[in-house]
Amino acid sequence: MAARTSTPPSPGPPRAPAQAEWDALTPEQRAAVVESLPARMTDAELRPSEGDAHLDAKVGARDVLRAFFEKAGRRVYVASELAVYYPAEPRFAPDLLAVTDVEVRERSRWVVSAEGKGLDLVMAVHVSGDARKDLEDNVARYARLGIQEYFIYDRGRSRLTGYRLPAAGARKYEPLRAFGGRVASSVLGLDLVIEEGRLRFYQGNAQLLEARELVERLERMISESEAKADARAKELEETALREKARADAEAERARVAEEEAASLKLELERLRRGGA
Repeated sequence: MAARTSTPPSPGPPRAPAQAEWDALTPEQRAAVVESLPARMTDAELRPSEGDAHLDAKVGARDVLRAFFEKAGRRVYVASELAVYYPAEPRFAPDLLAVTDVEVRERSRWVVSAEGKGLDLVMAVHVSGDARKDLEDNVARYARLGIQEYFIYDRGRSRLTGYRLPAAGARKYEPLRAFGGRVASSVLGLDLVIEEGRLRFYQGNAQLLEARELVERLERMISESEAKADARAKELEETALREKARADAEAERARVAEEEAASLKLELERLRRGGA
């Protein structure tokens, strides 16, 4: 009997097959199932847009982490608002997600059965309105799905909350404690902290900068370097002028000395002739 290629229709958004059903599919059938799962979330599934504050926070975090892991040579996939399919579960699209030790490439969806791995970290960015879904519902849901860490960045209140599964196989989160205002992520290997109302990432004492900040820092460094170069060139020019003036003065003194010596010689010759 041929293996089924999809789960029976169910109300609500599309879901990935249950793991047992997935295991029974051929590679071709699995590929067909993955392609059949929509990458676009419906308006009913997505919460209303919270404006630039919400978008800037999650995209800024995504870009900072992508640049950091690429530079560090770590295989960490980071995405924002990517449709995620766990077996037989309602799909969801986190503000930010991270998966370690996987191929880093463009994706339109994350199908856990196809990837062979679930998410390692999820972050929600909240700006205003009812935070019950982030602070209560998803705390239980993500723990049940085995997502190792879950962070909620409440930008409106400048508050950061973190959770972690205490052990492999655990399905209930434990809250993470902040030390010196920082909350450590074992998944990312970084510290998270809110500074001046913005979410920041640290590796030890080194702050990870956004692309805009890197450009500004490079521009400032270039400007400072050019200013130093101009100051050094001016200093060398002034030194050269002083040396030239000193050399000219030495040459003038030598000329005067030569003239005096010549004059004395003439006077000596005249006295000798007169004496004779």
